[in-house]
Amino acid sequence: MKTGLKLFLIFFLFVPVIAANAQNRPPDALVEYKAGNVQQAVEICLNEIEENPANIESHVVISWSLIRLRRYDDALRYARAGRALNRYDPRISEILGEIYFYQGLNNEALQYFYEYVTLAPEGNRIEMVYYYMGEIYIRQGKFRHADIALSTAVHMVPGNAEWWARLAYTRESAGDRLSAITAYERALALNSQHADARRGLDRTRQAMGGQ
Repeated sequence: MKTGLKLFLIFFLFVPVIAANAQNRPPDALVEYKAGNVQQAVEICLNEIEENPANIESHVVISWSLIRLRRYDDALRYARAGRALNRYDPRISEILGEIYFYQGLNNEALQYFYEYVTLAPEGNRIEMVYYYMGEIYIRQGKFRHADIALSTAVHMVPGNAEWWARLAYTRESAGDRLSAITAYERALALNSQHADARRGLDRTRQAMGGQ
């Protein structure tokens, strides 16, 4: 039998089997979450938790999804349940910090963000954690602390114009105008249309006598 015909027969015989297996595969909540189908992810996780209440992965993904939907009280319930299952899962620590951040509970958020840094100093969400910490310190008027946190965030993700703008605002608020100008300029180099960075740069230059 010729090689081309053999390949055709293999393809013809096995592709339906592969397709059938794909159709029978259970839905994946994490895949749906990453695709932006957060409501679908929630529904999958609810079914998984009903079948297995000790499934930590389901508690993590449903908490992420509920945060995305701004259902913070619901997210908090599942995050706490996840923490009861695994006290030292850094993902749960970050989730709790994020929930409390959006609820305006700054001290509680910081507690869990610091816990995440301790548990997962190179974790997948470490740069976001430093960003959130910087925003909390801005809320509290602790601009030097905010500078450290946001400087760490932009070191990890140097291409984020919004974070550079927030770092610049922090430095401007602390009276460190030269460093603020540098950070505002960096933000505008990344996004020339960033309105807050443009206003901040003009404001800071004017405060320095138009330099």
